[in-house]
Amino acid sequence: MYPENEPYEHGMLDVGDGHSVYWMVSGNANGKPALYVHGGPGSGCGTRPPRQFDPAVYRVIAFDQRNCGRSTPHASEPGIDLSTNTTDHLIGDMEQLREHLGIDKWLLFGVSWGSVLSLTYALRHPERVSEMIVTAVATGRHCEVEWLIRGFGSLAPEAYERFVAGVPDPGEDISAAYHRLLMDPDPAVHRKAAADWCAWEDAIATVPPGRDVEHDPWEPRFQLAFARLVTHYFSNRCWLADDELARRGHVLKDIPGVIVHGQLDLGALTGKPWVLHHAWPGSELVIVEHGTHGAGTTEAVIAATDRFAKASAPTT
Repeated sequence: MYPENEPYEHGMLDVGDGHSVYWMVSGNANGKPALYVHGGPGSGCGTRPPRQFDPAVYRVIAFDQRNCGRSTPHASEPGIDLSTNTTDHLIGDMEQLREHLGIDKWLLFGVSWGSVLSLTYALRHPERVSEMIVTAVATGRHCEVEWLIRGFGSLAPEAYERFVAGVPDPGEDISAAYHRLLMDPDPAVHRKAAADWCAWEDAIATVPPGRDVEHDPWEPRFQLAFARLVTHYFSNRCWLADDELARRGHVLKDIPGVIVHGQLDLGALTGKPWVLHHAWPGSELVIVEHGTHGAGTTEAVIAATDRFAKASAPTT
């Protein structure tokens, strides 16, 4: 990756509904705008600027989505209300941030859940997206959520047995059942549910979501917020119509894009990178040999950011 650097600007943006969203900007203040869209939901953007962009060329923006990272209120707080945290709310926050920073168009770089959010934003605001790169791809199809909370069990049977043992009725929607436990006011109940959910995340992911060099990603506060937000989104199927991104991919036809996916990312067994590639006219699909979900794909991502850096002049 490119060398570490510090943000030259950061702040809290009041986005309404009692939420303030943390943002930071690094790189070249007059450079090509690029937005890093983190995964999870609920992983946060990390404490340091993204390093997949040449800081001499790009104006790199990162933000913590609602209720996670440094954004407030934090999803780990007692009595937290998540009703004003939906996909539509997050897209609205991205638009407010773009306007706040005076950006006309920006490149979107979405990771995992961030790829769903980036793609949905681009479908609704294609005129605001110059290019797009998505990696550890997800598209928000309902079968993808089902795969993560049920289908994957055949590949990790012992971990799955422990996972479903954590809910009263494994026959119901597991994400909804876990969400109820996670929102229980009793600390003993919601802490155990968070630990059980995150143990399953560890079983199915190469790198735990939100891993940051400065902290343990599964420390209790992070763990609870992350599990609450993931189950909040999964149990509502991300507030997206099934196959919405695949069905409306033609809207992205004028947005140059690269889809980077690891060959060994087992989430790909639902076919999502190929579904997205065929739905998005003109997109490029890069399958990285030996790459997984969260590891081994950096070189391909940087090749894409470097290419787009040369493709157009800064737009602010």
